[in-house]
Amino acid sequence: MKILQVNTSARAEGSNSTRVATSISQRLREADPDATLAVRDLATEPIPVLDGAALEALSTPAEKRSKEQAAVVALYDRLIAEVQQADVLVLGVPMYNFGNSVQLKSWIDAIARAGVTFRYTANGPEGLLKGKTAYVALVRGGRHRGTDRDAQASHIRTVLGFLGITDVRLVYAEGLNMGPAESAKGFAEAEADLAAALAA
Repeated sequence: MKILQVNTSARAEGSNSTRVATSISQRLREADPDATLAVRDLATEPIPVLDGAALEALSTPAEKRSKEQAAVVALYDRLIAEVQQADVLVLGVPMYNFGNSVQLKSWIDAIARAGVTFRYTANGPEGLLKGKTAYVALVRGGRHRGTDRDAQASHIRTVLGFLGITDVRLVYAEGLNMGPAESAKGFAEAEADLAAALAA
């Protein structure tokens, strides 16, 4: 089993979402001693935000790309290859202002490419990253699970499903900024979610 862990926090150190994602990866490796783990930390290796120049690079034929355009496409190709080669994705996902981090959005924009990770057919879009499992650590300072404020869960399920990853298992760690007792409770709830996800 090949595990790809993607840390999407803006923090290079002290990130709770990275902490929970790392715990998930460790449990997966304990269950499968032959498993390998690759980690991409988007705080220490940031992905440029998708802009006009990047779109132009992607739409320019390879032989006509400038050096700068070729570098952008090469980065996106590496990110896509990491996901293609993985059997399991582990995403550490913090909540910033009720949404995803720009780091996660930039990663999604990089790996979602028509004709490579999804395609349009006569019957509608088809995801091409099939047969994978995704564990998503949703980590929040407050409590939002099961409320209208939890737009992250549906968005991530939609994006991953669009790419063909339909086995998505959510692990919540909430209330982490609500005092020591609530923080401890939040991490304990994450452990319970993980145990249920591993047993699924």
